[in-house]
Amino acid sequence: MDAIHINWTKPFRNRFNAPYEVEDFEILTTILSALKWREKNGNIKMVTDSVGAQYYKKTGLDVIWNSVENILDNVDVNSNVFWAAGKIFALKEQNAPVAMIDTDFIVWEKIDEEKLADVSVIHFENLYPDVYPPIDFFHMDNYEFDNDFDWNIKACNTAFCVIKNEKLLRYYTDKSIEFMRHTSEQNDRLSYMVFAEQRMLPMCAKKLNMSIMSFSDLNRLFKNGDNMFTHTWGMKQQMRDNAFLRADFCRRCIKRIIKDYPEMKNIIMNIENLKQYF
Repeated sequence: MDAIHINWTKPFRNRFNAPYEVEDFEILTTILSALKWREKNGNIKMVTDSVGAQYYKKTGLDVIWNSVENILDNVDVNSNVFWAAGKIFALKEQNAPVAMIDTDFIVWEKIDEEKLADVSVIHFENLYPDVYPPIDFFHMDNYEFDNDFDWNIKACNTAFCVIKNEKLLRYYTDKSIEFMRHTSEQNDRLSYMVFAEQRMLPMCAKKLNMSIMSFSDLNRLFKNGDNMFTHTWGMKQQMRDNAFLRADFCRRCIKRIIKDYPEMKNIIMNIENLKQYF
């Protein structure tokens, strides 16, 4: 099964007055995520913009994917509010079936595509109102929500998501992009983005009478990832705050990468912010 990683660098560049780079722990999970998918499941490509493509070529990381696709330079939504919009625009250019995997998410074993629903997500999310508010919360311009959308259906975490149905892929990405283009919001970095990405997906699936399932649930994932998944989640902030935790995580990742993919050792050793771990 084909998969995609996505990196739209514009939100980073708009927030930080610094040359673009990826944090050390994120580089390492990206390597494991891409190479483990290729080993166990199939092809994977990076969908990014020109800055991202140049970064991966410069660091030598472009070899971890089957290809790097530079198509996100012209994403035309507010990157402050919709900081993950690149995922939807990248997904729109794919064909089903396709797996979308965050670069901080690792699938360690083979996925049985035959057992999947029209859309399969890593887990469902409860509709906590501070994250998933009601319809009257949203400030929109020349836009009406679909009357057939079910506002009571649980949201979906899309850190790992497989869409098998082409009709659903087209409908979801079109609806999400339409929503992002028609809001007047300028500052909210949570509710608008998770609506466009994680709440609209099950709404679209239900409207089209498509099947939906989850690979796991939060309790099992937090305990051991079902021995099949790793997602760094909030641990990333902990690593930013704790140098010991960060160094330990990076060294363990490097050890695993070199064990499984020894050809990556020289590439890792030549990446500036990873040299400290050798």
